[in-house]
Amino acid sequence: MSYIEAFGAYLPSRIVSNEELAARLGCEASWIVQVSGIVERRYAADSESVLDMAAQAAGDCLSRAGRSRSDVRLLIVSSGSAPLRIPGPAVELAHRLGFDQTPALDVPVASAGSLIGMALGDALAPAYGSVLIVAAEKMSSIVLRDPPDRNTAILFGDGAGACLLSKDRGLARIADHVLHSDGAFASALSVATDGRFSMDGRAVILQASRKLPRVITEVLERNQLTADAVSSYLMHQANQNLIDGVARALRVPPDRFFSNIRRYGNTSSASLLIAAAEWQAAAGFRPGERVVFAAFGAGLQWGSLLAIGA
Repeated sequence: MSYIEAFGAYLPSRIVSNEELAARLGCEASWIVQVSGIVERRYAADSESVLDMAAQAAGDCLSRAGRSRSDVRLLIVSSGSAPLRIPGPAVELAHRLGFDQTPALDVPVASAGSLIGMALGDALAPAYGSVLIVAAEKMSSIVLRDPPDRNTAILFGDGAGACLLSKDRGLARIADHVLHSDGAFASALSVATDGRFSMDGRAVILQASRKLPRVITEVLERNQLTADAVSSYLMHQANQNLIDGVARALRVPPDRFFSNIRRYGNTSSASLLIAAAEWQAAAGFRPGERVVFAAFGAGLQWGSLLAIGA
């Protein structure tokens, strides 16, 4: 068992509207909203790297927690868009943050990586003390490669999020988590070593719309709870239509599902933690209230996590 101390986030300053992107891709701005719920997204500058954004989100998280960098005993980093495959960004981020021989683990799982990182952090916090999870993505460098596929290029943005877990204090206690994978659909979402991006959007949405309600129900039933007993749901911000569909499947009012995809698009593994940082600033954990985190991503891999306000 562990506690969530704080979230953090970083978004690049450049805002890319649907109108700008539609002109480049040869489609209508209204179509982008219709199929995704996205109005705008952020793009990192050419000189801004995954590591730059990760470091900003980590610093924001530690500041919100009132913690110093020396308090972190384990670093977990998720990114599917870092330029190097080996080594992954975790060790470089640890060095940049000034961590002295702190163990640093990579979770290279697009979209679901931050949820997996939180689950791993929950399991490891009792042994390490404080665990920092960071997810950072520069998806624009991948989906805008010539020739861009308009069906995927419209979805993605750049950014980073972070979460600090502690073994003995925080805003909320992690009560349980569930993780699953199914390699039969591995080809549905992939990034090759040369950076080529491939996504079968129909297959991904179909699988996500089935598996997310099931895994949320699974973690709730394990804790003798109903979907209506949860005050807030925080999901990977993949597609507004998917988020709305999960709410309908669970028979939960859609306003319990926090959403910021309209402004940021799909920032892959960073999206869950960016959303959590904004949610915490706007509403946040209240004593005794239940909050469910859920994500679905490449692999296919998916999961859910239940937290209860402390």
